[in-house]
Amino acid sequence: MKNVIIIGGGPAGLTAAYELLKDGSEEYRVTILEESEVLGGISQTVRYHGNRMDIGGHRFFSKDDTVMKWWSDLMPVQGKPAFDDRVLGREKPLVKGGPDPQKEDAVMLVRDRVSRIYYNKCFFDYPVSMNMNTIKNMGFLTTMKAGFSYLKSTVKKLPEDNLENFYINRFGKVLYSMFFEGYTEKLWGRHPREISADWGSQRVKGLSITAIIKDMFSKLTGKKNNKNAETSLIEQFWYPKYGPGQLWELVGTKVQEMGGEIRFGHAVERINTADGKITSVVCKTADGEEEISGDIFISSMPIKNLVGGMQDADAEIQRIAGGLPYRDFVTVGLLVKKLNLKNETNKRTLANIVPDCWIYVQDKGVKLGRIQIFNNWSPYMVKKPEETVWIGLEYFCDEGDEFWNMTDEQCIAFAVKELRKMGVIEKGVCLDAHREKVKKAYPAYFDTYSEFDQVIKFLDGYENLFCVGRNGQHRYNNMDHSMLTAINAAAAIKAGSTDKTNIWNVNTEKEYHESK
Repeated sequence: MKNVIIIGGGPAGLTAAYELLKDGSEEYRVTILEESEVLGGISQTVRYHGNRMDIGGHRFFSKDDTVMKWWSDLMPVQGKPAFDDRVLGREKPLVKGGPDPQKEDAVMLVRDRVSRIYYNKCFFDYPVSMNMNTIKNMGFLTTMKAGFSYLKSTVKKLPEDNLENFYINRFGKVLYSMFFEGYTEKLWGRHPREISADWGSQRVKGLSITAIIKDMFSKLTGKKNNKNAETSLIEQFWYPKYGPGQLWELVGTKVQEMGGEIRFGHAVERINTADGKITSVVCKTADGEEEISGDIFISSMPIKNLVGGMQDADAEIQRIAGGLPYRDFVTVGLLVKKLNLKNETNKRTLANIVPDCWIYVQDKGVKLGRIQIFNNWSPYMVKKPEETVWIGLEYFCDEGDEFWNMTDEQCIAFAVKELRKMGVIEKGVCLDAHREKVKKAYPAYFDTYSEFDQVIKFLDGYENLFCVGRNGQHRYNNMDHSMLTAINAAAAIKAGSTDKTNIWNVNTEKEYHESK
């Protein structure tokens, strides 16, 4: 029996464990080492006072049928309780401690994808579309400038050597300045001209004004579906009844039932190597250090930390890996009586709120990046969805900076003040609040990232090491891509292959992602 050590209990690590054990084979003894006390990584669901928070928002949609089947096999798709008697009547009351993932609550809901931009106290479609609402909100003159700016971008292409030029080539300078420049700088803490265009090709890919126009026509002719739509333009997605963490907690339970072991509170700090292989890892635990040996290692930990823990990595590799940048993340959960926003769409909602899952905040006068409305992801995320609105206010920052170091009270007060400034809430409507901080949520594409190929070559030199997931590959993967890296890693291990090409090639196609 081969000992497989998996570093990280997020989607990639859990998927790899499940794939190795699902056939009932006794060939592998699988151990997951998880630094925290919960499963799911940034795909966990946080429980607070009967309400649930999704860290960053996770739409369960993939253009890969393997992943869609993987999800639906574990959690059958129930249907679309958008606004109907089943939701209002609550099929069953919430139980203390949350649902039992092994019982009938382990289902996927079908949700409508509604995301808009909130700019200058007006709603715009996300991505921006040239319809009457956009023209009305922008004004005729600005609309004309945007149109001519886009036409210019189709004739005179800029060299795509940075993210700014990437966006201008697809949307024109006027729309770029309004809807991309400020938000991107909020997200990364860098101006788009300082960021590699690789991020655009990763996250936006086939999206452009042309793609948006094609999407409008396909919708009018009835030919549009999720398969032929750009990912940013899909109409529906699946969502676990009690948030994404419900699925990953279920997978963890399945892994344990199949003989796998999950060790919480195990932070990998050192990686021991010999003769081109990983031999063991040393973990920091509540009881001190623990060395864990293995035959095969699957890592989803940040590459910066992975290489940093390898004593045989030379100074150049350590420099590159040590310089890989990340962006950290803070979510403030806010329970309010109501939002000061009118629902002027044709979509009905509980508590008479706007139908958006996400609202992108483009205003440069506030630090807030996005607003999640958890009621619309799933009404079961909210203790009283008919009476209250449970929102997540998303902030991008750097670990250790002024915003990160705020106390909970200071951060919550800051967030409330910004919402009032934007006109989203009125004074005195806040009922409760909670803050969550996430380190290394977003691997970034600047600083030493341009030299990253050297690190990949170095890591691939260890024949029994397989790097998977978002941080494990320093790649801004969506959840399904992180899963596919793990599925490919498990397939290679089962085949006795040390070739990592298929694992690194996940998420390199040209038309896939939704920008976040």
